[in-house]
Amino acid sequence: MGLVRLDSGKTGFLGPAGTWSEEALLAHTGLTTADAVPLLSVPDVILAVSKGELDQGIVPLENALEGSISVTLDYLAFEVENIFIVREIDHPIRQKLIVKAPLQLGEIEKVISLPHALAQCRRFLRDSLPGVETAAAGSTAEAVKMVSESPEKWAAIGSQLASDIYGCAVLEENIADRPENETRFALLRAEPAAQDLSGSYKTSIVCTIAHDQPGSLLQILQEFSNRYVNLTKIESRPSKKGLGDYVFFIDVEGRQADPPVAAALKCLECKLARVKLLGSYPAG
Repeated sequence: MGLVRLDSGKTGFLGPAGTWSEEALLAHTGLTTADAVPLLSVPDVILAVSKGELDQGIVPLENALEGSISVTLDYLAFEVENIFIVREIDHPIRQKLIVKAPLQLGEIEKVISLPHALAQCRRFLRDSLPGVETAAAGSTAEAVKMVSESPEKWAAIGSQLASDIYGCAVLEENIADRPENETRFALLRAEPAAQDLSGSYKTSIVCTIAHDQPGSLLQILQEFSNRYVNLTKIESRPSKKGLGDYVFFIDVEGRQADPPVAAALKCLECKLARVKLLGSYPAG
């Protein structure tokens, strides 16, 4: 089987036009805006790919400042079975304070954005806009669109792309709390990526233990440690079955078919209630 061309086909993203998801998609693939399909939510993107309504989708996985995107992890773990990460994209996030028309900071009455974006800019909001009301939007682009359509003295936190699309102006550049701000995105398809022999790969899994007992997590980790497989991420999330019941999201270096990774996965499948493969894909 040849490699799937990852930058082909209709691709869903969290809309409307101008979100960081769209910017990452256009910046790191061969796609144009004609190939990009805005959807209302991250679950909508995942479900559209799962149902075959779109060829692929891009969703945020984690942010360097605010951590994992829980809705993405939960849908990948619990809501769909035929979805695979086929590529990861690390994209710098340079949040901007955006207004409809030039304003002084002291004139701004409300700041609107995605809750994650507001959280990434806590220090700026505290120091430069103390006491100014904040409000949540479904995406950074939706926030910019709201500001562009309102006569009020509102501002949005979002991307340069959104500012350009909705005819707004950037009042302040790079307002995130830390300049290292970036988001890891996943490109999803309904079939796994073919394994190339060149370049670095990651393999992502979700592990479910049968019941809580001492050493359960250690048993998982030892399968990789004993084979010198490096873990790049491990995180617990509620299993949705009750308080204190968790699943573990794990990213490891290497391909699913690499002998050490394959052996570790096989042993885990014998020990655990469930091991779900989220994908084995080129590393960002």
